[in-house]
Amino acid sequence: MFRHFEMKPANTSFTHVIVGAGSAGCLLANRLSAHPNNHVLVLEAGNWDRDFWLKLPVGYFRSINNSSVSRHFATTPSEGTAGRSIDWPRGKVVGGSSSINGLIFIRGQKDTFDEWAALGNYGWSFNEVLPYFRRLESFAGPASQYHGGHGELQVSQLRNNHPYCEAWLQSASEFGLPRNDDFNGVTTNGVGAYHLSIGRRWRSSSAKAFLKPAMNRPNLTVMTNVLVEKVIIHDKRAEGVRLRRDGGSIDVMASREVILCAGAIQSPQILQLSGVGPGKLLNDNNIPVIIDRPGVGGNLQDHYQMRTIVRMKTTKSLNNQVRNPISLARMGLDWLIRGRGALTVGAGQVGGGARTEHAPTTAPDIQFNVMPLSVDKPGDPLHRYSGFTAAVWQCHPDSRGRVDIASNDPAADPRIDPNYLCAERDQKTIVAGIKVLRNIYQQPGFRHLWDVEMVPGPEVKSDDEILDAARQGGGTVYHCTGTCRMGVDEGAVVAPDLKVHGVDRLRVVDASVMPVITSANTNAATYMIAEKAAEIILSQS
Repeated sequence: MFRHFEMKPANTSFTHVIVGAGSAGCLLANRLSAHPNNHVLVLEAGNWDRDFWLKLPVGYFRSINNSSVSRHFATTPSEGTAGRSIDWPRGKVVGGSSSINGLIFIRGQKDTFDEWAALGNYGWSFNEVLPYFRRLESFAGPASQYHGGHGELQVSQLRNNHPYCEAWLQSASEFGLPRNDDFNGVTTNGVGAYHLSIGRRWRSSSAKAFLKPAMNRPNLTVMTNVLVEKVIIHDKRAEGVRLRRDGGSIDVMASREVILCAGAIQSPQILQLSGVGPGKLLNDNNIPVIIDRPGVGGNLQDHYQMRTIVRMKTTKSLNNQVRNPISLARMGLDWLIRGRGALTVGAGQVGGGARTEHAPTTAPDIQFNVMPLSVDKPGDPLHRYSGFTAAVWQCHPDSRGRVDIASNDPAADPRIDPNYLCAERDQKTIVAGIKVLRNIYQQPGFRHLWDVEMVPGPEVKSDDEILDAARQGGGTVYHCTGTCRMGVDEGAVVAPDLKVHGVDRLRVVDASVMPVITSANTNAATYMIAEKAAEIILSQS
């Protein structure tokens, strides 16, 4: 039975207070509470994940724009996005963004983790983090040195073979890209089907995989619908958190550690509200400076994608199928009986990695996301025509942005400036990526299937025109990272053991600690960070 924590006197104490019941927070709560001497409190701004659409794999099309389970942030308008503000939805529910994301489970290039280690983050090379990836995973495919079979998070292979996607893969091979049957194996180079975080029928979120199985433990408590105002810091030591619920405030104490798992937007926001961040920013917002740390909120990275959409000659697109009652009924039966079909698809069915002439290394510098449907943006209605989408993003953008508080009100959204496409190489790479996709469309395996390019459109030809189209029509892949960067230099926010520099008994454990963004979708790496963090914390207790 789930236990909810109610308002109690200010001396209420736990050994560990975890802020955020998202991808990292749920896993960390499971691991720490497995030890009976620990008394773990998890604080979540949202409610429990009771909505059906949070459980159905394809339900992210509805959930991502549902304000009851998703908090919608917005970036500042910028030149890189043609003066547009970009919506950044993040999960506001138990399970966090793992409850509303597009399900794709991919670790990213090995070289990224080796780069983390080379930056002074001992213990974070690929060979060192692989055991943690394997520990949390229960992979439905063939056993290998790269996959775990006994973890809690269920990971499946593609269960919806679509003829348009197969044709695209054939066309990509004709273009010269190798087939890749496992992007979590030897390499991320090439094209193939993605792995997804789903079980037999349902989404395998962090809540389902890690938190709920642990809720029978008497030493684990979850408190929902709370707003964390700040970390309580005395003499540069974290002692607890101040939270707000039902119009009242309360201090909850942690005898060992406060652990921020609030994500790349809100973990730096909470640090800044607590007096840890750029001194001038804090002074301007009437927050006493405890630690002047300019790096808090900096190093913001995200994958910026541009979509290409073509109109198909036949009506096999999911655009058509979801509007056909008979096809829709077949989808439902296929999912219900076999756990397969269109209702199990992720935000990309197939895709892969490739290398442009602008790649700084021999590793792929672009990734594709391919779907047999078309839409203006996730959550919007599908187009009325028979559409097909292939999107591209740069694996490791040079551009860096910031997240900063806009006021000392914990309920106020911070300023988010991702600084998209400010670096010249980023501009050249997105243009090159669009050209690669256009070349794939023209190969024999796919060219006969489509009629006209709808986005960016045949009138967009020159490099400058393509770049302008990307500025006007591109957007986030929801992979914000890096704002509490791990490192040993003066600009870093946390050490390799994820302790906040300058503050005792305070850690950050989420995607914000990534010094360099992973090449691919970030959810798998976020789980790994939490798994490794749990081992570090337990070894230091």
